[in-house]
Amino acid sequence: MTGATGFVGQAVVEEACRRGTALRALARREQAPCDGVEWVRGDLADERALARLVDGAQAVLHVAGVVNTPDPAGFHLGNVTGTEALVAAARSAGVGRFIFVSSLAAREPQLSAYGKSKRDAEEVVQASGLDWTIVRPPAIYGPRDREIFELFKSARWGVVPMPPRGRASIVHVDDLTRLLLALAAGGDGVSQRIFEPDDGRQQGWSHHELAKAIGGAMGRRVWAPATPKPVMKAASWLDCRMRRNAAKLTPDRVGYMCHPDWVSRRDRAPPADVWRPEIPTSEGLAATVRWYRAQGWL
Repeated sequence: MTGATGFVGQAVVEEACRRGTALRALARREQAPCDGVEWVRGDLADERALARLVDGAQAVLHVAGVVNTPDPAGFHLGNVTGTEALVAAARSAGVGRFIFVSSLAAREPQLSAYGKSKRDAEEVVQASGLDWTIVRPPAIYGPRDREIFELFKSARWGVVPMPPRGRASIVHVDDLTRLLLALAAGGDGVSQRIFEPDDGRQQGWSHHELAKAIGGAMGRRVWAPATPKPVMKAASWLDCRMRRNAAKLTPDRVGYMCHPDWVSRRDRAPPADVWRPEIPTSEGLAATVRWYRAQGWL
């Protein structure tokens, strides 16, 4: 797998180890030894490392990706070029299964450089000739997450600014992890498919409802104003000016955050006999808050 040291990847590694699933994982830096995990030093631009990574593998799980960068060209390099290199290595090694973690943003590639890079990467996978499955997660939350964490931080003060009115789906990282490992095993009804998982909530969450749910997990009643797009653009300029390369609200993110429909499609739900969400969102949010507090993040 790739992306093993990231938010989703760490959850996958932990679950694979718990199950006793042998895993070979790519990492840029030396990693601590972990039972059941063979670390391969390198990145997606290192052909020798990729060849070693996929050698003898039954399936490749491609989780790595660029989700935020000050230079939009970085999305193409990390998400498209990197996927092309991994696909080439998998084909050369005769790997059967290829699971690609994309994003709901790929559904509307015209809205952002990130979404376009994910759609372009999907097309690389679809044309690969491999036995592929693409997963488009919605917003992912859970322990270690630093993206939705920004909303939890805001909830401490009783105000959670949200994008313009719309709806979105979410999924807990542990539920997503179970799906990815299930897909790696293959089976009926999962090949050459694009799946959009979620927490099981029909029609997703309105932005207002989601802010209230996060506030509830924090034990706070929150005000959740819908932020007009011009105000978000101004806030993006300020965030980039203050935090520079560490900015979370980049202009590219404003592009897709203002879209009113990021709800996972029912016709793209994974087959129920393969996977279904198990973590009620209220419990998942509360557990995430406990983790943040235990780590001193909140």
